[in-house]
Amino acid sequence: MVQGGAGRAKSPAMLHINELTFRLGPRVLLERATAAIDKGWRVGLVGRNGTGKTTLLRLIDGEVAPDGGDLRLTGRVRTGRLKQEAPSGPQRLIDFVLAADTERSALLAEAETVTDPHRIAEVHERLTVIRADSAPARAARILAGLGFDEAAQQRRLDEYSGGWRMRVALASLLFSEPDLLLLDEPTNHLDLEASFWLESYLISYPGTVLLVSHDRGLLNRVPTKILHLEGQKLTLYSGNYDTFERTRRERLEREASSNAKIQAQRRHIQAFVDRFRYKASKARQAQSRIKMLEKLQPIASVVENQTVSFDFPTPEALSPPIISMEGCAVGYEPGRPILTDLDLRLDMDDRIALLGANGNGKSTFARLLAGRLKTQAGRLNRSPKLKVGYFAQDQAETLDMSATALAHMARLMPMEPEQRLRNHLGRFGFSGQKAETAAGKLSGGERARLALALVSRESPHLLILDEPTNHLDIDSREALVQALNTFEGAVVLVSHDAHLVEMVADRLWLVADGHVAGFEGDMADYRELLLAQRRAERREARQEREAEKDKAPVASAKDRRKAAADARAAVAHLRRAAEQAEKALHRLQADKANLEAALANPKLYDGGTEKLTELQKQHAAVVARIAEQEERWLEAQSELEAAS
Repeated sequence: MVQGGAGRAKSPAMLHINELTFRLGPRVLLERATAAIDKGWRVGLVGRNGTGKTTLLRLIDGEVAPDGGDLRLTGRVRTGRLKQEAPSGPQRLIDFVLAADTERSALLAEAETVTDPHRIAEVHERLTVIRADSAPARAARILAGLGFDEAAQQRRLDEYSGGWRMRVALASLLFSEPDLLLLDEPTNHLDLEASFWLESYLISYPGTVLLVSHDRGLLNRVPTKILHLEGQKLTLYSGNYDTFERTRRERLEREASSNAKIQAQRRHIQAFVDRFRYKASKARQAQSRIKMLEKLQPIASVVENQTVSFDFPTPEALSPPIISMEGCAVGYEPGRPILTDLDLRLDMDDRIALLGANGNGKSTFARLLAGRLKTQAGRLNRSPKLKVGYFAQDQAETLDMSATALAHMARLMPMEPEQRLRNHLGRFGFSGQKAETAAGKLSGGERARLALALVSRESPHLLILDEPTNHLDIDSREALVQALNTFEGAVVLVSHDAHLVEMVADRLWLVADGHVAGFEGDMADYRELLLAQRRAERREARQEREAEKDKAPVASAKDRRKAAADARAAVAHLRRAAEQAEKALHRLQADKANLEAALANPKLYDGGTEKLTELQKQHAAVVARIAEQEERWLEAQSELEAAS
């Protein structure tokens, strides 16, 4: 049921959006938009890319001011918004998250110095009310849910890459428990496992949630209302995303039917006017019909933009299997495989999704399938004619921003006629003038589509897609689902988008504990497995803590020192490997920052493009090396933690 979109917001609501107008330069993003959100609601904010969803969150948070109308929060409402800048610094992860509760931090500091007995009582009473004693355990649970184990929580923020630090920012925001939680694409930096945890956390969140996401599964499971931003207006719908889509489609069909009737009436009246306008005996009736025509205006329904389509080319058939593995191992350093005992095969009709937490080796396995890594042991056979299209996580970011879509294609296929290149680009929405637009002027979703067009240029038999939906809106994701389901080759998916996995994959492979094996079950079974594992881990951790408390010290100080020295010696080589990987990662991140600073210099874009192109190539290479180095660091760190 549609619940809002016109008139003034009702007074009991927590958030009133009244006649809101906002302009971004010449563009009008919101024009007299109105809606109301009540306390305790979980609301999904949806709309096409570029319509102003993030801007609306910034307006609600007070970061920018409206050009007209107003936003009002009823009572004392604390808002909290997930911003796009990754935090950094020397703080331990757990300390950074705990610091988000500013009241608790201030009271604890005051408790150390206060001397007035009455104030001491007040401070301790307030610390009890805000559950200060349980805060460390609550912060640890949130960090664990987002992929940081107990050892990782004690590490420094600046030891992690930007994506992992964004997880810490999310943990900090969730821990602070604002009354109105504003989330902008919170799953972008999460793997599937952390996304599942976040869903369950938000479903039981004690405050009000306003969530921007293109993850259909998240929008179906978390929100109970959908706020649709379209045509500079806001419309509130009851139910989850599927309900919203159905309700909206039914409304549009009704409006289309009404418009058809109006047009038929207009044609009938216009025919009368044309026939009798200049006959004296019918002049009065003709003038009356002209006035009726003026009143019969079409319904101002939503103008449906043409949803872009994907159309992967059909590969030639190959005899099965296209890839087979017997006892294979793969890794980045000799003698230190990340995955071992790989006994698997791929056929042309396979649709496989790789499951497993970040750092377990999903991207490593994808690179092995793509031929970008060689086996360290075992036997891997490929069909001699096999062509692979590999879409890496950073694929859209490695494009030459000064080159057009057509130029990108011509560089990769210099011997092909231009018309064939244009025909292929047209399969992905780059027809006519769009094919001659520089990549830097394309939206994130358009760059992702261009990257998909490039990796499929040679009609691959196998598509390997590592997080292909990061920059796609919901409609584009649905178009990708349809295209993959009609593609006649094999597909291997790595994605945190559970809906994409459920709609495309018919087999699930679990990457865990150094192995890749088939998972017997569907995504619901996998979700339940993860929840059961987390419950078991929490139970074991609690039992270990209780056991530690009951232990009496039995060893002498000398024995304890010797045992500690032996333990350090046993893991020294692992610690060195982790430190070396860490240092290499820091160097690469510094190189990336320097290159991005150089690319941000406006003078670079004056004149020739030779230097620009070279810097962009260096940037793409550094981004790829960071991804590989992060994989090595995670592997080294996990081995160290397991041995410690």
